[in-house]
Amino acid sequence: MSNQENRPLTLRDVSEASGVSEMTVSRVLRNRGDVSDTTRARVLACAKELGYVPNKIAGALASSRVNLVAVIIPSLSNLVFPEVMTGISDALDDTGLQPVVGVTGYSREKEEKVLYEMLSWRPSGVIIAGLEHSEASRKMLKSSGIPVVEIMDVDGTPVDSVVGISHRRAGEKMARAIVRAGYQRIGFLGTKMPRDHRARKRFEGFTEALAKGGIEITDQEFYEGGSALLKGREMTQQILERDPELDFLYYSNDMIGAGGLLWLLEQGVDIPGQMGLAGFNGLNLLKGLPRELATMDACRHEIGRRAADIIAARVQDDADPSPVRIALEPTISYGDTLRRP
Repeated sequence: MSNQENRPLTLRDVSEASGVSEMTVSRVLRNRGDVSDTTRARVLACAKELGYVPNKIAGALASSRVNLVAVIIPSLSNLVFPEVMTGISDALDDTGLQPVVGVTGYSREKEEKVLYEMLSWRPSGVIIAGLEHSEASRKMLKSSGIPVVEIMDVDGTPVDSVVGISHRRAGEKMARAIVRAGYQRIGFLGTKMPRDHRARKRFEGFTEALAKGGIEITDQEFYEGGSALLKGREMTQQILERDPELDFLYYSNDMIGAGGLLWLLEQGVDIPGQMGLAGFNGLNLLKGLPRELATMDACRHEIGRRAADIIAARVQDDADPSPVRIALEPTISYGDTLRRP
């Protein structure tokens, strides 16, 4: 990305694009003054097309940035993201930069609103989860003129820098371990994947690797919302009622996997002999289960730390503005629910 592409957009850019004065643009964006509906609509459309975000820092501070790092994540209830936030905070502790959090609820539309508001305060950088954003969000990020680090996922084209794991590769690695262990009839249980892009990529890598071993997914069960532990129990019961011959269940995350494990133990199922199980995320919270669930570490703390390190380095006066790509390598923990090859 060139320095010109990184230049922050100004009122003049919107003024030239919309064919009205900078004063009129300012009135529209501040929702002040007497401006016709037609002109207002044209200015707002041009601002959105350019990815322009107005600067809420007034007066003498208008050309500077605040010592805040905008961190935009989909959820605070998902146990994955507190560890990411801890990594970010640890890295920023001695830098003078402070993280501020915006939550999108896995909605692209809400992500646009959160991003617009946070960029309007001119943070020193943005750390944002995922690579899939609306076109408007991508334009705002590209036009912000500040360092941007997308996190959690490296399977795609980043706006600027990126730190994460390959979820396709994670799915492939787990599938190969399952095939080597001799399991044949495999069920998949997970979130609805149109919104959960990282789970979708793991599923794609998982099914492709199974196919190379001559195996297809036998059955699938999906959920959305509610208690993950309870959903894991319910889904496991439902999929096994449809196909009691399944010998392995792959869950898109550890929480539903834990629910499934508890239900199977109550039924007296031999694990991992009769039935194997695996999840994803490597949650320390679940270390106290009667059996340790096979899983894969998603490198959450390291992702947060490395992303914040990039922002801290890029805000220095003599910093190299070149984008950085860091792909971390997740590892499998076999636990007590996946036979070792």
